[in-house]
Amino acid sequence: MPLPVAVLFIAPCLLAGCAQPTPQFDATFGDSVRTAVAQQTLNPDASRNNDPVSGIDGRAAQEAMNRYQKSFAEKEPPRSDVTINISGGR
Repeated sequence: MPLPVAVLFIAPCLLAGCAQPTPQFDATFGDSVRTAVAQQTLNPDASRNNDPVSGIDGRAAQEAMNRYQKSFAEKEPPRSDVTINISGGR
């Protein structure tokens, strides 16, 4: 049997395995992700809290934000290399 004819007979058989429904998997698809997100949420009702954050004044918050944003714009100072003597000599 020539190769193209064999492919015409074998390909539908192989693809038929991909078309089978999986109701036991489809019913629970995404449950593990939703469970993990729920377990990592500290306060699920936090979005419903309309009270403003208190404890820091506007000027201090503005300076903190400025320093935070500036930290990404500036390069870190170069680090000096550390030499370790492992020859065991005195």
